[in-house]
Amino acid sequence: MTFKPDNFTVWMEIPVSDLDKAIEFYNNVFKTELNLITDMGPNHIAMFPCNCENGIAGHLYPGKPAPKGTGPTIHLACPDTLEETMERFAKAGGEVLSDPIPIPAGRFAYGEDLDGNSIGMFAVNA
Repeated sequence: MTFKPDNFTVWMEIPVSDLDKAIEFYNNVFKTELNLITDMGPNHIAMFPCNCENGIAGHLYPGKPAPKGTGPTIHLACPDTLEETMERFAKAGGEVLSDPIPIPAGRFAYGEDLDGNSIGMFAVNA
């Protein structure tokens, strides 16, 4: 039997060197409001919001990011067009690494956030 859950990815954690700067970056780029949580163990974290009951999303946490180009890539949903998100990404201090890449489900582009974390900006086909 093959395991096929509704969401194979259930959580992500993005390590950042400066939580406040990272919150500002992700809020600006993805037009969202990460929720700062101060009672989640030894570190404060910033939760990505989601519109779902089971809370499948992730968070930013104070940590040591992998060296540039060596960590996993986390793909995040664009709040509008891919091009608009790419523009905000670069303006906020991130580095856009690719042109838009089309795939059957939509289009995405690679970038690195303020700490060099590999981030995919993904826009679904309408």
